[in-house]
Amino acid sequence: MIAELGSFLAEEVRDRLQRIMDVPFVKDLGIETVSISEDGEVRCVMDAGDKINAMGGAHGGAMFTLADQAFAIASNLGKEPQVALVASINYIRPGKGMLEAVARRTSDTRRTSLYEVRVFDDGELVAVFQGTGYKIGGKRPASSP
Repeated sequence: MIAELGSFLAEEVRDRLQRIMDVPFVKDLGIETVSISEDGEVRCVMDAGDKINAMGGAHGGAMFTLADQAFAIASNLGKEPQVALVASINYIRPGKGMLEAVARRTSDTRRTSLYEVRVFDDGELVAVFQGTGYKIGGKRPASSP
């Protein structure tokens, strides 16, 4: 999957992104990465239809996970792997259908980066997520058995 989305990326980066997309929790929620642009914009989608809360909107945890996934991919497009240092979300209105998260980097320093992820439901803004990435250098997480 990542081969088509990020053919312009180094093999090491493509491998890392594939691991991020293959996380079972992400797959269980039905989150899919639909585009990765050369300028660093990442788009992920998720159908909220089976993730509705008691108030009739998409569950906040599911929306957060969608935005966090787009952030994870966007922050790992570079040579250095990154993990989340801080993440927050503002819910603007309930989402109910096919949600799309669009992640873009807004700042980058030697050790950290800042990303904004906007979540849309049928073109309408429903949430804004902000994530700070921490560059962990060449360290890689241990593989799961």
